[in-house]
Amino acid sequence: MVQRVLVIGGTGPTGVPLVRGLVERGHDVTILHRGTHESDATPAEVRHVHLDPYDEDALRAAAGAATYDTVIAMYGRLRRIAEAWAGRTGRFLSVGGVPAYRGWMNPRLAGPGGLPVPVAEDSPLVGEPGEDAKGYRIVRTERAVFAHHPAATHVRYPYVYGPHQLAPREWCVVRRVLDGRRRIVVADQGLTLHHHGYTENLAHALLLAVDRPEDSAGRIYNAADDTVLTIRQVIDVVAAALGHTFEVVSLPYELAVPARPLLMQPAPEHRVLDLSRIRADLGYRDLVPAHEALARTARWLVEHPPRPGGAEETILTDPFDYAAEDRLMDAWAKVRTRLTDGEGEFAALPGYGLAYSGPGGRPRSTSGFAE
Repeated sequence: MVQRVLVIGGTGPTGVPLVRGLVERGHDVTILHRGTHESDATPAEVRHVHLDPYDEDALRAAAGAATYDTVIAMYGRLRRIAEAWAGRTGRFLSVGGVPAYRGWMNPRLAGPGGLPVPVAEDSPLVGEPGEDAKGYRIVRTERAVFAHHPAATHVRYPYVYGPHQLAPREWCVVRRVLDGRRRIVVADQGLTLHHHGYTENLAHALLLAVDRPEDSAGRIYNAADDTVLTIRQVIDVVAAALGHTFEVVSLPYELAVPARPLLMQPAPEHRVLDLSRIRADLGYRDLVPAHEALARTARWLVEHPPRPGGAEETILTDPFDYAAEDRLMDAWAKVRTRLTDGEGEFAALPGYGLAYSGPGGRPRSTSGFAE
């Protein structure tokens, strides 16, 4: 059924593929935004309403000026937007963030060992501002959405990656490739799992909610890539996409200072979302597999490199201080040599358990196989 759809925002990294998907479905689409970030990729038939969502009077006037079957709010003024459109739209869909979960920003709040893996939609949320002020605001906003729109659909985004991202984590790797670096630091073998979502995949999740109103009404969903890659895998995929190889130098988390921008948190614990609900209710599967999405992002960044020292690098907080990185890696190599010599201190060298049969494990008891 063709709907009149209003997208509030709609020009950002996930907004553009969302709007394109709505138009491809035949919907009559209007986007409401400030008009300062127009995109050439926005379909020509989309109508534009330009106003500042921080102007509450203008926002209420816009809500009363036209009737829409569906309103999709992707802008940060979500509480005010939900209030303005209360009783004025058939469906309300909104986008929030995973910092709502208690422990997402401070894993110690979740208890020993950090967050559970994975984190489901009914996991504990931030309960007071002293725990995490940002997460608390997000939780309050979610509650306001459902207070005004009990049948709303709300989607919790993780970190987003892809073209036009203002905090492109992958640039930490891509710039080192472009600068000819051959070594890169990771913390604890780069094994930390940190859930991200590719722009087109997250837009696809919202479109599924639009397509299936009965199934998604009154629901909150985690949305992210099906596959969660480790930090090390991100480095390897990006480097391979650009025809580059790194010597990946692992340091203990406490020493791996250059790895902080890739970790995006002051802890090595995992942050992984449970996607069971959106898969079961809406049939979600990635449009673009994570490995291919990362490769596309890397190539896009090569073609559209952020300005050195500009906004993106400031947000990432990566100084690209290669001289300091080299000193640290060289010092660690010397320490490792001394520590490896310490294996001789053990009369019987600790192993990996008799059940382990991989590299470095117990040798075969026979050279052949019995028929």
